[in-house]
This record gives sequence, C-alpha cells and structure tokens, in this order.
Amino acid sequence: MNNKLEFSSSFFQQIMKLLSVIDSFKGNWEAVELKHSQHLKELRKIATIESIGSSTRIEGATLTDQEVEKLLKSVKITQLTTRDQQEVVGYYETLQIILDNYQDIELSERYIHGLHGLLLKHSGKDQSHKGKYKALSNQVVANYPDGTQRTIFRTTEPSMTSKEMEDLLFWYKERKAKADMHPVIITAAFVYEFLSIHPYQDGNGRLSRLLTTLLLMQQQYEFVQYISFEHIIEERKEDYYRALMDGQKNRYQPSEKIDKWILFFLDSLVTLIQRLEAKYEVYSKLSKSINDRQKEVLEYVKKQYKVRMSDVEKAFESHSRNTLKKDMTYLVNEGLLIKTGDLKGTRYHYPEEFTNKEH
Repeated sequence: MNNKLEFSSSFFQQIMKLLSVIDSFKGNWEAVELKHSQHLKELRKIATIESIGSSTRIEGATLTDQEVEKLLKSVKITQLTTRDQQEVVGYYETLQIILDNYQDIELSERYIHGLHGLLLKHSGKDQSHKGKYKALSNQVVANYPDGTQRTIFRTTEPSMTSKEMEDLLFWYKERKAKADMHPVIITAAFVYEFLSIHPYQDGNGRLSRLLTTLLLMQQQYEFVQYISFEHIIEERKEDYYRALMDGQKNRYQPSEKIDKWILFFLDSLVTLIQRLEAKYEVYSKLSKSINDRQKEVLEYVKKQYKVRMSDVEKAFESHSRNTLKKDMTYLVNEGLLIKTGDLKGTRYHYPEEFTNKEH
C-alpha cells in the first residue's frame, strides 16, 4: 500500500495545504462546538437525511431527500415494498449505529461483516450474501439518473478477497499503531483499497461511505457528522469515479498511484468544512438579529420547505399582515430566507431546503 502513496513535489504541496486547513479546523472545533451546541442536533438531523439520500442515489436509488425524510418519519419495516425504501432504512440504521457508537466499533472483519449485514438487513434479494465476502466476480458500475450504467473498474476476484481484506486491515492497524502517517491519509487510502477490493456482492459503495464516517470520527474528526460527506460526493460524482479510476487502471502494477484520489478526498473534506462554517455563521446571525416572532416564522418556513405570503398569514393569524410582510422582507434581506418569483408567484424558501431541491 505504501508505494501507492508516493507523491510528486507538486502533489505533496497540495496535500499539505489541504491537510493544514483540515487540521486547523479540527483544532478550533471544540470552541465552535461549545458555542453552537444548541444547533448541532438539528445539523446532524439534516446531515443524516442528506447522507442517506445521496449515498443511495449514487448507487442508483431515486428517492429525494424530502422523500427519504418522509419515509423515515412514517416507516413501518413490514411495508418496505421497494428496493429504494429497503436501502434507505438499512443505511439509516447503520449510520445511526456508527454515529452513536463509533468509539466502541472495532475495525475488524467481524465488525465490518456486521455493518454490512445491518446495511442490507431489509433488502430481500441480499439475504443470502449479507455479511459474507463475495462468491462471484463483481465490478464497479456507475449508475446514472437516466438509467444508464458505466463500468468503472474490475475488482479483486473472490478467491483473493479474504486475503486482501486481511492485509488491508493489518496495514490500517499498523499505521495507527506506529502513527507514521496522517490519519486522514490513512482513511482515504483505506477507502480506496476497500473499493478496489469490493469485498461484498453488493453494498460496497454505501458501506465505504459509512466506513469513511466511522474512521474519521474515530480519529477525532467528529465534525463530519454535522455536514453530509456523501452529499458532496454525489455533487462531484464524476470527479469521484475519475479519481478512483486513475489509480485503479494500474491495479497490481508498480505504477498504481492514488495521489489524485487522495487530493479528491481531502478537497471534499475541505468543502465539508467550508459548508459547516457557513452553517454556523447563519446560526450566529440568526441568534443575534431576529426576534422571537421572526424565529417562529423562520421555523415554520423551514418545516414547509416553501410558502406563500398567504400561508404565513394563516399560520400566524394573531399578527397583522403588515407586520408579517416586514418580517419576511427582513428575513430575506438577512439571507435567512430566499425569495423566488414575483407577485402571485412569490415563494419563500428556507435556504437549506432550497439548495437541496436545486441539486
């Protein structure tokens, strides 16, 4: 593995620059966490929905974030009739286990099998192979919204899977024990190798993203639970596959290098940090600049996704139309709401929901 992590001077400089941003934020996170602790529960809830929606859509599912949220609010396990629903609930349950118990989960074959089994728990067609290494050859295929597929690369043969996973886990534990490599580089390299092996018949992509969250949180990058890493990967899906392919095209050759994958991984993590910073800047502005009535109006718009002025008037009948119009104008001017349309077509959106729908 280590020979795959040999970088040219220019790549090394780029990598160090990104790691500096990541570790600087990590060092400041404790103070940020204390200052915005009252908002973190909400941020994690939003990130969880985005992570589930994005990670399943990367693999070909079609449910929007709003449909995912609605499903999880009303889900009855016995009524998971579609594969999309089964994958969403499986991802949700596995992610919750990781978020709530990451400090106690060992990176071992037994635990990874267990997470894979939980991920596919509700998928009817996967019951015979969940939690077991693959018995048939598989390949990485990119699924696109129009139903087309593209083969990305071929993976480890079943006869070699157990040995390569054993070697990968040994390498990871040795790096951690020796502390001779940056923890984020270790995580990125582990994920690349896991995807190249593709140890299970199905669910490898989803499990790789869950393991990313697990490993980063275990290495004290706990802030990743508050912004969806999966959502960023979905937005950059072409770059994600291109970076993987750049290394994997030389699989098992001395020329196999993963510098472009490492850069992609680190750059995505920096994007996550930037979005998290933007989120708590909004919360800071929110707490300082608006009164209790405006907070209630803002919360109402957030729950509804988008509203008309008449909807706000009905919801807050005890306040005058003039007062509510001033509130809406103020919230738009402060950047806490987004206004679209004009006259009768005017709609007000909560920024988070508006952004999600645009993607």
